[in-house]
Amino acid sequence: MSRPLPISADTAVKLAKQLGVPLEHLMHMPRHILLQKMAELARAEGADSQEKPAAAAGPETAGAPSEPEKDEDR
Repeated sequence: MSRPLPISADTAVKLAKQLGVPLEHLMHMPRHILLQKMAELARAEGADSQEKPAAAAGPETAGAPSEPEKDEDR
């Protein structure tokens, strides 16, 4: 039997909720499995965050003119 993971209670609760596993299973999950699941979760969140800025910009701001540069020589 493996020993419990050395993570805080708050971290364990958050991870169990995000990964959708019972807290007891998370605490005794082999480290390499937990790291693999965390990497998958990070990839999924990264893909979601990359899609949101593109959709949030919308077509109206994509072609908007930029602010004119100030000419300090005059």
